[in-house]
Amino acid sequence: MSFASCAAAARTCKKTAIRLCLLLAFLPASPAHAGWQAVEKVETYAISGQSGPELYVSIGGRGPLLGERRVIAHTNFKLTWVRDYQPQGDACVLVSARPKLIITYTLPKPAARLPGAIQKNWEVFAAGLAAHEKVHGASIVDMVHKIEAATIGLTVADDRACSKIRAEVTRRLAGISQAQRKASRDFDRVEFGPGGKLRQLVFTLMTGG
Repeated sequence: MSFASCAAAARTCKKTAIRLCLLLAFLPASPAHAGWQAVEKVETYAISGQSGPELYVSIGGRGPLLGERRVIAHTNFKLTWVRDYQPQGDACVLVSARPKLIITYTLPKPAARLPGAIQKNWEVFAAGLAAHEKVHGASIVDMVHKIEAATIGLTVADDRACSKIRAEVTRRLAGISQAQRKASRDFDRVEFGPGGKLRQLVFTLMTGG
């Protein structure tokens, strides 16, 4: 998504020439489920500036890369599984599947102390941005729960070698993952769209309004 839509409102109120191309990517609460719990980490990248526009320009130059574009913030995850496939007669059953999920949030952080009013605006912006990324994280946790529900106990007939079942698990996992990514993109469009929370946060940061 282009930064232009989210910066337009700020430019209308304050003539600040900003030509950045920013995206807000993927990525909760970390609820325990079936004996596992997601691990959450927060990483920051340093930005500079003593005003809202300066801070935002710094974000545009230093934010994490997503493909060829820099983003304001990023939620990433690493998901691995320990699965127990067991042959039962001519069939194979996925008896259990234990996930290990690590979610990492990458957020901007000013490198120097900010003036009082700017600091307050920044705190509001940072809190809203972190809350947005938490929604992405929560959707990742939900995705893992859905994968568990769709695969644990799965039985595939005529599969003594437990090979067909692995392909079926991969197929189901892919469908759930694609749905999660689409929901994440849809959420970003709403947040950055007219009246969206992130668009308003950017407006407030840049104008002090």
